[in-house]
Amino acid sequence: MKVHVRGKNFDVPRGVRDLTVEKINRVERLAHDAERAEVEFTETGHHHSPPTTACEVTLHLRRSIVRAHAAGSNAASALDVTIDKVEHQLSRLKDKRVTRKHRGRRHNGASPGSAALAESLEELRDPATEEPSDDGGLHIVREKSFDSKPMSPEEAALQMELLGHDFFLFSNAENGNAAVIYRRRDGDLGLIETPC
Repeated sequence: MKVHVRGKNFDVPRGVRDLTVEKINRVERLAHDAERAEVEFTETGHHHSPPTTACEVTLHLRRSIVRAHAAGSNAASALDVTIDKVEHQLSRLKDKRVTRKHRGRRHNGASPGSAALAESLEELRDPATEEPSDDGGLHIVREKSFDSKPMSPEEAALQMELLGHDFFLFSNAENGNAAVIYRRRDGDLGLIETPC
């Protein structure tokens, strides 16, 4: 598995890089289909509080993406908490895969294309990519297109949960319609479909 470690606002020390690669490689025992891992450390500091380090791990599996983040007083502690979260998500994903397999249902996991879609949608929501408008109106500041493999609403819900998003756009394998699954205010999920 390829491991990419980068720092935002600072250079990641060699010791932290080595520790990160070691811990990510241990996670591979839970995810045999892991293709690559991206780890980003961000240092933040305010005038009235001690500096903290945030860690975000994005693990690209063959059919889904697992993402977790946490903050700590230093890079090592932030990494430990984040790795714990990744391992927990991988265990849940494995349990759901086994449960589905035993129910006799066909497993059509999320493709890298659908993961790219979710990341593209996240970028669209990123305020850093938005440009202020002079007239106060709304403007489209970014457009993306992508290919995605059809999946069931249950698989889309799982992918949305693994990415930590509030919505997920996908192609419904049951009827071929474009669909969005989203988290409602009451905590349940909703499904919107467009007929072809």
